[in-house]
Amino acid sequence: MSTHRRRLGRKRVLILVVAGVLIGTGGALAATLGSGGGGTTPIAASTASAAAHTSSPTPNPPRASSPRSPSAHAAPKVSGSATLGAGKAAGAGCTSPAACGFPAAANTGPRTASFSSHSGNISIRDNGTTISGWNLNGSLDIYADNVTVIDSKIDTTNWWGINLRPGHSGLRILHTLITGTPGKGPDNGGEDYAVSNMSDGSVEVGWSNLSVMGNTLSVGHGYIHDNYVHDLVPFIARNGNYEHTDTIISEGGDTGGLRIEHNTLLNPIDVNHGASSVIGLYSDSGAVTDTSIKNNWMAGGAYALYAGGNSSARITVSGNVFSDEYWPECGYYGAITYWNAAGSGNVWAGNTFRNGSAVAPA
Repeated sequence: MSTHRRRLGRKRVLILVVAGVLIGTGGALAATLGSGGGGTTPIAASTASAAAHTSSPTPNPPRASSPRSPSAHAAPKVSGSATLGAGKAAGAGCTSPAACGFPAAANTGPRTASFSSHSGNISIRDNGTTISGWNLNGSLDIYADNVTVIDSKIDTTNWWGINLRPGHSGLRILHTLITGTPGKGPDNGGEDYAVSNMSDGSVEVGWSNLSVMGNTLSVGHGYIHDNYVHDLVPFIARNGNYEHTDTIISEGGDTGGLRIEHNTLLNPIDVNHGASSVIGLYSDSGAVTDTSIKNNWMAGGAYALYAGGNSSARITVSGNVFSDEYWPECGYYGAITYWNAAGSGNVWAGNTFRNGSAVAPA
């Protein structure tokens, strides 16, 4: 189940479409954005007819009032993209993520220095759209299948950087930088999500540099790999409480499968300012199942990993480094909580602290 679907309608935001593009996958830019304006703005399409966008109130994925949970399908990697080095085995005494082959600023984000400038909170409604080489001051709201965002930069002051709407699938976000501007977002000055999946469809996020958001990757299922998630920023949300901060969240009730592999995931926020997790597998919407968390560098959170609880099954946590760069036990209270050792198919193996000592789940 999507992380946000049961919370729709608590907050609404006007999505003002200023322009859009449609490019055939792997093709050149078919059209550039026009100037902003109200009414309907067509986009150049690779199909016979152009899709229209309207500027109308559109529900955002509202925030939860408590921690949340996971699942995912692997999508094929973009041709020419190599998976980052596997990193040293957990327990090798890594001094930093970059020193041990984990993702960092130097090996994530766009692979180009040439960008086309765009602005506005843009809806994409044509299947197969590819957005490449954009420098977008705004956000993307995806009402289409098999959309790819690659080698781009997004600086958002919306609820999200990129959002996938219900009923759609196949979103891929690769080699992209997504950040926000603290104090400018609609949630009382904050931005909630770099990537939001409101759908039951799959999402792949790979080789991307993601920062600032309260809940950076809110993905019920998909393939999250080779990303650098860092520098979360605390803020008091509209409900008067600090926003929960997590680098990756999901809330259960989904058998689609979630793979979280070879990411650097840093949550430096303290518990008095909203710290929740690094990876939060929360059973808010049902049992957490079919999830793989492998070979990640994790640091921070109240606990670094909320592991699904008593109803979880088929959860594999292996080869991860739980780092003490913020708190002595990785998270403020510890490395892991809510692990169900008796859950069918649950596996805990080869997870260590940065000094190489084994992490035992509580």
